[in-house]
Amino acid sequence: MDLGGRGVMLAALAFALALWLGAMGAQGQLQVGYYSHSCPRAEDIVREEIEKALKDDEGVGADLLRMLFHDCFVRGCDGSIFLDSTKTSKAEKDAKINLELEGFEIIDAVKKKLEAACKGVVSCADLLAFAARDAIVHYGGIHYKVPSGRKDGRISLASDTDILPSPDSKLAKLTDLFISKGLNQHDLVVLSGAHTVGIAHCDAFENRLDPQDPTLDSKYARSLRKQCPAKSNNTVSMDPHTPHKFDNHYYRLVLRNRGLFTSDHTLLSSPSTASQVNRLASNYKSFQLEFAASIVKMSAIGVLTGHPGEVRTNCRRVN
Repeated sequence: MDLGGRGVMLAALAFALALWLGAMGAQGQLQVGYYSHSCPRAEDIVREEIEKALKDDEGVGADLLRMLFHDCFVRGCDGSIFLDSTKTSKAEKDAKINLELEGFEIIDAVKKKLEAACKGVVSCADLLAFAARDAIVHYGGIHYKVPSGRKDGRISLASDTDILPSPDSKLAKLTDLFISKGLNQHDLVVLSGAHTVGIAHCDAFENRLDPQDPTLDSKYARSLRKQCPAKSNNTVSMDPHTPHKFDNHYYRLVLRNRGLFTSDHTLLSSPSTASQVNRLASNYKSFQLEFAASIVKMSAIGVLTGHPGEVRTNCRRVN
């Protein structure tokens, strides 16, 4: 018997178990209806304000969803993405990968309403989890219950965003990242379905156009070239057919080699993930239910529920 190999295997299993227990523990610290007594209308206030905002700018809901991803994968779901930079520290929101995010002023407006109703009660981290859910519902996704009770972090560093995946990321790197956060490859495929809404700037995928990436459908590539002339800062819809509908059309595009990013097409690079893409492409209900389960799981990454955190009165700065 290879005792060295066995030791490595046991260590890997122990690490995976620790991650799983950590994720389960974080979810256990949160609870549905956390504000039912301290701020009974909290979720209603968030929903009403998000609906107002999306009537003015329907596309910004995708930014709120992306904001949740970027917050949770950096330091955990602690609202650190909202903190402004200071004279001595560059914050997450000012990192290159977050510069195109919109919707921070919407968060400010919702927070102002929450503070007026229940001063110092609802955290910015919970606000974002509710807002992302309400954006999904606005786009036609199912309503799911959001466990809450997160506290807000006090640290936000642009350098920490280096962990976030780029549009060029391949399956192995993406899988490793998700596992490091207590998620798995199934969550990766399901949560990638968020690309069914929103837009992308041309520079995020221009390397697939010149020279043309052979894994990109040629007709689609020609269409993208017309929308993205050289050195333009134009934007295109992630899903050009139903850009404001939270459906499973994204997976159908991936199967047709029309996933916009390399990180989309890479889901076809293994039999396991390709099988999941095929299944989700043909089952709208499964996508909706599995996405809800995975985003609730993701929203529990690294949450603060006690003394290390606080409830900010202004999401842009610590108390």
